Amino acid sequence: MIDRGHHPIEPWRLRETRLQMDRLAQSESLFALSNGHIGLRGNLDEGEPYAIPGTYLNSFYEQRPLPYAEAGYGYPESGQTLVDVTNGKLIRLLVDDSPFDIRYGYLTQHERSLDFRSGILQRDVDWTSPGGKRIRVRSRRLVSLTQRAIAAIEYVVEPVDQPARFVVQSELVANESQPKLSDDPRVAAVLDNPLKPVSHDGGENGVVLIHRTTRSRQLMAAAMTHEVEAPARYAMDLDVRENWARSTVICQLQPGESLRVVKYLAYGWSSLRSETAIRDQVAAALSSARFSGWDGLVKQQADFLDDFWDGADVEVHGHSELQQAVRFALFHVLQAGARAERRAIPSKGLTGAGYDGHTFWDTEGFVLPVLNYTLPDAAADALRWRHSTLGMAKERAAVLGLRGASFPWRTIRGQECSGYWPAGTAAFHINADIADAVMRHHTVTGDDEFLEEVGLELLVETARLWMSLGHHDRHGRWHLPGVTGPDEYSAVADDNVFTNLMAARNLRSAAEVAVKHPAKARELGVDSEEEACWRDAAAAVHVPYDEDLGVHPQSEGFTGYAEWDFEAYKDKYPLLLHAAYFELYRKQVIKQADLMLATFWCGDAFTPEEKARNFDYYERLTVRDSSLSACVQAVMAAEVGHLDLAYDYAYEAALIDMRNLHHNTGDGLHMASLAGAWTALVAGFGGLRQVEGGLCFDPALPEGLPRLVFTIRWRGVRLKVDINSVDVTYSVHDGPGASMTLRHAGERITVTTDSPVTRSLEKRQPLLPRPTQPVGREPRSAIAHNDH
Repeated sequence: MIDRGHHPIEPWRLRETRLQMDRLAQSESLFALSNGHIGLRGNLDEGEPYAIPGTYLNSFYEQRPLPYAEAGYGYPESGQTLVDVTNGKLIRLLVDDSPFDIRYGYLTQHERSLDFRSGILQRDVDWTSPGGKRIRVRSRRLVSLTQRAIAAIEYVVEPVDQPARFVVQSELVANESQPKLSDDPRVAAVLDNPLKPVSHDGGENGVVLIHRTTRSRQLMAAAMTHEVEAPARYAMDLDVRENWARSTVICQLQPGESLRVVKYLAYGWSSLRSETAIRDQVAAALSSARFSGWDGLVKQQADFLDDFWDGADVEVHGHSELQQAVRFALFHVLQAGARAERRAIPSKGLTGAGYDGHTFWDTEGFVLPVLNYTLPDAAADALRWRHSTLGMAKERAAVLGLRGASFPWRTIRGQECSGYWPAGTAAFHINADIADAVMRHHTVTGDDEFLEEVGLELLVETARLWMSLGHHDRHGRWHLPGVTGPDEYSAVADDNVFTNLMAARNLRSAAEVAVKHPAKARELGVDSEEEACWRDAAAAVHVPYDEDLGVHPQSEGFTGYAEWDFEAYKDKYPLLLHAAYFELYRKQVIKQADLMLATFWCGDAFTPEEKARNFDYYERLTVRDSSLSACVQAVMAAEVGHLDLAYDYAYEAALIDMRNLHHNTGDGLHMASLAGAWTALVAGFGGLRQVEGGLCFDPALPEGLPRLVFTIRWRGVRLKVDINSVDVTYSVHDGPGASMTLRHAGERITVTTDSPVTRSLEKRQPLLPRPTQPVGREPRSAIAHNDH
């Protein structure tokens, strides 16, 4: 776990004041930079020491066989693993004849900081070589949010008290060795030498290395060029080979003088374009970066982030660590999606190869809601990526004997990569999650063109899958048997409440949108009879209810299962590493919020009393072995009046990686939980919901959180919501005439640029006492961890 003393709590940056060798992997993830296309782990400039070297290109992967002890019909034959591509971060340094390596000599200072407003990772080092030469090194690194193919590094060295000769070696290196750090099944598969050399060349205008993967047949290029500033004569040398290239700068410096090297990197890949086209692409990107220059790239980055934060910032008053954490979270969610541009948003972003770099339902369920309200174009691009894989999803459905589309549980390119079908193939709810993301995006943006271009087809094909999965019983009720809901400790169950409600919503949405876009619907083969079948199934959906307990079973019969022995496993979390899935599947134990997610996303299907009783029942069973859980529990805890518990869960969701709460941050950050930090605050304490196509708020703050301020984007307008313990003020921050109509606690109000609206808040009281959690799984207290 991170030592807070070495990460000062500051509102707009994450700073590491001392290098901790035993936590390199976590630091590399925390200080990762990305724009959604390129990802650079926060490895040291000189490359060593390292835990996991990592340079990634979104959706650039290699295929690998999926071995089965006993294969079955419909099992995926191959998986996909994110490739660590050519490393351009490397800048090695020799001081006289001593390599700069922090494991040798004497380290006086080593500090790194990631600034959320500038998007720059800065490193400052004061080091004395074994030969007694004291030097200072400052490097600044960025991955451009405005020039998609570009990353850049500014590297400055100077002697402190005596002359020294400096040799700077800037490199491109392919096929770095990858350590295997863990037997945890959530960690990535290791690929040996996945990049096969195609060509290499270099000259005055830069170096380009081109490689290809063997099985996926993807072609990628990495290029570099440099600018050098030195007060005296310097020499440069270039050496280019198949798997590496090195540009060397040599000069002699006096105390007070400095050598400055700016390294521009360009990356590109394709499965379709030619070698020549890829080479020209990265060469053009390098030329563009050099035209902008380092200062130009820095200014572009700051301007982009100024605009983002103007419509996305969350101010947390009274808890400085939570304030830092939610901005850290938003910054990384932005990095994951900003320039993904019709590629997947992986569950770890591009901060590490955990989960093999795969995308799950996390994207549509947790990340896109945040992007919709903060960077809506990025959310649209993510859904366009899903649409681009629709053909593969339809083929998968056909293999399974179903109509419509069956979207993959885990994937990079669009094919199913889950070799474990109970938690993979049977988790059909991903179809409804995608459909819900389509409707949410349209509601937030009002983009009818998006809906007709890609949204309707996604709704139609997902709806068709539900109709081939479900059936009406002899009483007319519509059922979905044998599916896996969000809780992966309960697989292949009948009538999972979340799945049933979301499928019904999917069917209603498909019918409604088909009516509004009849010409497009007819192109897709939808007729009035099919629309009527969708409405009938949605209206008749069966939602299990336990009359004796007064709660909804997570799925049919769940409340009758044997109870889990939480005491016997109190020190054995996550349970998936200590208990057989067979045992988990037949007991009342929950990996992550499932029924609670249903009450959050489908709140109109439950009364306030039902929500309170459901929360009380399931809180005692949920062990939060998934990073997706705490934020959902935070939202529902707030809604049913347990504001202090919601505060604790919001803190956990936000600090999951900064405090390494799941002990696997080294494999990459948890994008869904980081997005969930925003959700916990904005939907939990802000009470944000979409109701009948409009915005609704019902705010309430816990003790210890005196004020919460956040801004969201809604149909081109920026709305600021300023909440304190007494009242809330809604204000529009756009040009004259801008306005927005919303609901506050059910009251319809209109807010304009000139006329903010303030409403008083009623104190929220829980219907039931605060529930307990499974032994050993109580959330950390947000108040106890508050310095203020």
